[in-house]
Amino acid sequence: MARAEEKVSFGGRLKQIGMVFSFTAKQDKMFVPLAVGAVLIPLLLAALAVVLGWGLIFIPLGILVALLALLIVLNLRSNRAMMNAAEGQPGAAASIIENMRGDWRVRPAVSSTTQMDMVHLVVGKPGVILLAEGNPQRVRSMLGQEKRRLAKVIGNAPLHDYVIGNGEDEIPIRKLRITLTKLPRALSGKDVNSLDKRLTALSAARPQIPKGAIPKNMRPPKGAFRQTRGR
Repeated sequence: MARAEEKVSFGGRLKQIGMVFSFTAKQDKMFVPLAVGAVLIPLLLAALAVVLGWGLIFIPLGILVALLALLIVLNLRSNRAMMNAAEGQPGAAASIIENMRGDWRVRPAVSSTTQMDMVHLVVGKPGVILLAEGNPQRVRSMLGQEKRRLAKVIGNAPLHDYVIGNGEDEIPIRKLRITLTKLPRALSGKDVNSLDKRLTALSAARPQIPKGAIPKNMRPPKGAFRQTRGR
């Protein structure tokens, strides 16, 4: 289903940024030194400009540049930390896409095994996307089954499938986001809605997977990265 953008208060955003800051600092040893440098360098340059008599205007300018530099460092390093934490975690691909900007309708683990192999279904303007995580041989067979099942209802909508991993013909999870955003937009918003309804009806006809199949401990609470992500 489409996810409505949640309205977050200023205090809520500050809290979310604080969560991202704490998470990134724990995951990335270089983050704190880089963040300190991003703040201190503009402030020191602004102070030097004032000492040299260039005007007090450099004080607020230095503060603004320091805040901007801190947010840039936080954005880059938090994304890196999230990807490092996601590496090898079951369900990580679905979690990443759920936090991407845009209309991405994610159905985690539409197919799974007791060995934690799983296939996620994503619907968006590029079409239908299947993402497989787990043992490459097993998930490729699962992908084939899902493609045959979906062929009955998706019509002419493009169908893309990927295996998450670091082997041949696989996509590293850190490249998943940019890979999907580069896909050509083949469907309109109306087409996505129509396709999503057909897939919802198809999903209702199959047994539900047990809850708890996808652990959530690989990232901070949902929405925390939305305030800083770059795309």
